[in-house]
Amino acid sequence: MTASPEPHDALDSLIRHTTDNGVSWITLNRPEAMNALTWDQRERVIALLSAASGDPAVRGVVITATGRGFCAGADLRGTPSTGTASGASGTAGASGTSGASGGDRVPGDVARTIRQGAQRLISAVLDCEKPVISAVNGTAAGIGAHLAFACDLVLAAESARFIEVFVRRGLVPDGGGAYLLPRLIGPQRAKELMFFGDAVSAADAERLGLVNRVVPADELEKTARTWADRLATGPTRALALTKQLVNASLDTDRASAFAAEAAAQEINMTTKDANEGVTAFVERRTPRYRGR
Repeated sequence: MTASPEPHDALDSLIRHTTDNGVSWITLNRPEAMNALTWDQRERVIALLSAASGDPAVRGVVITATGRGFCAGADLRGTPSTGTASGASGTAGASGTSGASGGDRVPGDVARTIRQGAQRLISAVLDCEKPVISAVNGTAAGIGAHLAFACDLVLAAESARFIEVFVRRGLVPDGGGAYLLPRLIGPQRAKELMFFGDAVSAADAERLGLVNRVVPADELEKTARTWADRLATGPTRALALTKQLVNASLDTDRASAFAAEAAAQEINMTTKDANEGVTAFVERRTPRYRGR
């Protein structure tokens, strides 16, 4: 077991964290609110993802939740007061956007709230240097759905649902939704989900390409653990570089992508795991990767 970031008292029960066999398990534990994230809970998740990147003992991450919901979105009732709409009390179940009842709004407040809130959370997943699995146990709505989709691999219980709920509130999707979904399922499918806000079953999400695999609810944790353990025994730095290449691939041209690929391979060949992989191949044995 390795130490997690500095404990945050009550937050430790709302965001459970353990590190087991090289895997950092982040569990949203506010089932009575369908695991809607308050400001401090979101910051805790961001901190844990950042810590996973810098901890050589952590070689994979799983994000999951308790109860019937994976994450119902952002709950701004826990947002620190700033004297602006971005610090106002109120729940935005879909996003990090404050309610209209939050007092006088200064131009730029909403954009700042989104940048510093929902977008930081999604970026923390995308930028994590370790592979991240989401084990979606129930409803994932708004930013909760985007939190799942941002992960490198998505497992879903048969009872899980995904909802682009923003349109139901008259809102524009945030938390990287308009960036993530077209890259995962194409622009037309993305628009269908975002324009109508209909709930998508786990089976339909798998068919569309939003989910890697759907499993019975009682097999979700077991499957996530099996996948995470496989990742945690893999060549960690090679996986990190692969993640960077894939994430950047749709934002660049072929020449730049090929140059990045060559540079990544150059960097990776300086790692002990790369040398171990080649040596094991020559010696016809199973490689023993150490994440170095």
